Amino acid sequence: MGRLIQFLQGLFRPDDTPDHLRKGSLGEQAAERFLRRRGYKLLARNFASKRGEIDLIFRDRDCMVFVEVKTRTGESWSRPAAAVDADKRKNICKTALDYLKKLHFPRCKIQFDIVEVLLDDEEHVDEVRHLPNAFPMTEPLRYQG
Repeated sequence: MGRLIQFLQGLFRPDDTPDHLRKGSLGEQAAERFLRRRGYKLLARNFASKRGEIDLIFRDRDCMVFVEVKTRTGESWSRPAAAVDADKRKNICKTALDYLKKLHFPRCKIQFDIVEVLLDDEEHVDEVRHLPNAFPMTEPLRYQG
């Protein structure tokens, strides 16, 4: 029933959202559902600071988890996680420090995860892959939580 309503709404109100933003949003929603089903507690979505943006922030027991979501419609060239290069990792780490600063640097472990979301040709979620602890905090940054 929900898809029928969305289809009908689309006929009368075309979506002007660019393709990459729409797919990115679908991927973030799928990643959030995936991690929540595994017991992670959502703390924030799309946290932004002057240094960057973090897609999702969760708590998993005594660990704060900063999640970068990469959504693709195929893997013909490379894995989606390959798009998280050194510069992107550095910006994620700096933005994570900005988030921790807002919380007055809580005593907790931190980790950086990547979630790959693959969509089929009709933009339905085909597969979700969680890559926990995908990269460490980049040098020379440090967090003594």
